[in-house]
Order: sequence, then C-alpha cells, then structure tokens
Amino acid sequence: MTLQFVAMLNYMDPEWLLNRFGQELFWLSAVIVFVECGLLFPILPGDSLLFAMGLFIAEGLIDVPIWLACILLAGAAFAGNVSGYEIGRLIGPAISHRDGRILKRKYFDETAAFFDRHGNQALVLGRFVPIVRTFVTVVAGISRMPRPRFLLWSFIGAVIWAVGLTLAGYYLGQTFPGLKDRLEVVMVIIVLISVIPMAIEAMRARRRAGRVASPPDGPRGDVEGEIGD
Repeated sequence: MTLQFVAMLNYMDPEWLLNRFGQELFWLSAVIVFVECGLLFPILPGDSLLFAMGLFIAEGLIDVPIWLACILLAGAAFAGNVSGYEIGRLIGPAISHRDGRILKRKYFDETAAFFDRHGNQALVLGRFVPIVRTFVTVVAGISRMPRPRFLLWSFIGAVIWAVGLTLAGYYLGQTFPGLKDRLEVVMVIIVLISVIPMAIEAMRARRRAGRVASPPDGPRGDVEGEIGD
C-alpha cells in the first residue's frame, strides 16, 4: 500500500516525470490531459502538468514550440471533453449510480449541482475545479445538452484552461529563470488555488442548506395570545 502511494505521488510530480520520461513527457502530458478531461479518472495532475509544460519549454527542457504545445494540449483537453460527453450520452445514467473507489456517486451529484447552478458556463468554470473538470462533460451528456452548444462552450473552456496555464508557466519561466528549482512550491500554490472554487461552492451550499432548514420567522405564540386577549 505504501509503495502504491509513493508511486502515485511520483506520477503527480512533473519534475519526477521529466527525469523519468525526458522529451516524451510532453506527449504523456497530452495523454493525461485527455484522460482527465474525458475518461472518468479524476486523480491526475492536469493543472500542474500544463503549467510545468510551459515552464519546461521556457527553460529548454522540452523541445516543443510554445505555440504548438498550446494547440496540442488544448486539442487534447477538447477531445477529452467530447469523449466524456459521448460517454455520458451512451452509458452515463448507469455509471452515475455506481459508488466504487474511483467512480463515486457523490462526484456525479456534486458536479450535477455545479452544472445546474452555472449552466453553460459550467463547462468553462468547471475546468478550474478538480473532479468537476472530469465529470462535468459526462453530466452534460447525461442531461442531453445540445451538441452544438456543448461543443462551443467546451471548446472555450479547453482553450482558456490549457492555453492559459501553459502560457502562465512559459512566461513565468522566462521571467524567473530559476523557477524550476522551486517547482514543488509552485505546485502547492496551484493546488491551493484550484481548491478555492471548491471551498467557495461548499460555503455557498452550506448557506443554502441553512436557509432551507431554518423556519421562516412568524408571529410567536405569546404575541398571538396577547392579541387574542
């Protein structure tokens, strides 16, 4: 169990992946982005890998032009979205009721609530929320969101997410050449930032639940008695 946990941590570390796979890491990153966005496997380092790709390209550690990297990574994200949507349309209702180790029913329930609140924009906003990023396209398929609308909003979300994070890593890497040596700190910051939307959603849900649970204010019994007297 400990060895499995250590192996999982290694695969969440872009620098370890770079040392392990070298130039091939770029293509592995595209595959990971595709899987995280479409194949119902939420525990993958999509955010950190995109940022790291930009950083590694800026420092010459990955030999891919930044413009090509942005196109391919955004394409992988969009292709993953479409796969998730089609999975949702075909078998979504059946798998959404499962409660296994990876496919948990609460993930579908929370993502469906997120989708209901934000509508089309959930395909953009959900990009920056872990777990929601993986399941929101499946939920769109389950709800039979019209394909043209899904493709439009999904494309916008894929470009903003993949290109934005990759360029952020690239330009920060150019501005701060030694940033790679502090990559672990940067990854922690990215994780913390990605958790903020989840925390905000949880606080809003708690407030809504509190408003529903608390009875509306009405006349108290002693006041009614005084009026009747």
